[in-house]
Amino acid sequence: MGLLDNLEGSLENKAVSSVLGGSSNPMAAHLLETINNHPGGLSGLIQSLHDQGLGSVASSWVGNGENLPISGEQIQQVLGNERIQQLAAKAGISPDAASSTLSQLLPTLVDKLTPNGQVPEHSSLLETGMSLLQSLQNKGTAA
Repeated sequence: MGLLDNLEGSLENKAVSSVLGGSSNPMAAHLLETINNHPGGLSGLIQSLHDQGLGSVASSWVGNGENLPISGEQIQQVLGNERIQQLAAKAGISPDAASSTLSQLLPTLVDKLTPNGQVPEHSSLLETGMSLLQSLQNKGTAA
């Protein structure tokens, strides 16, 4: 892993931590990476949720209202067992624990990455996450 990879990973972790309100959960960074690598990125993930009959759930995360919950089983249905097992291995937890954790993180992450109630047109979630981080830092210095 090169210096740029380390820097990108560090920035990604800071962006995710900021987006999720200071969460130091290692699954948050892995989730952002998974969304970024999902075919079609965030838009593709939202489409996958729609395809699995979870369109109203996904729409609630993107929209400006309350976020509807998703279960660990539904997360496995959308992401697939292989991806859940990979995430679990990276975090050093069981696949069931990973699914449960993801069911708590995914609604918040998608909600924060879609602040205007729309999926951003950016191709990189890291770019979106860094934009969010920058705006939060600006708000902190303006107060």
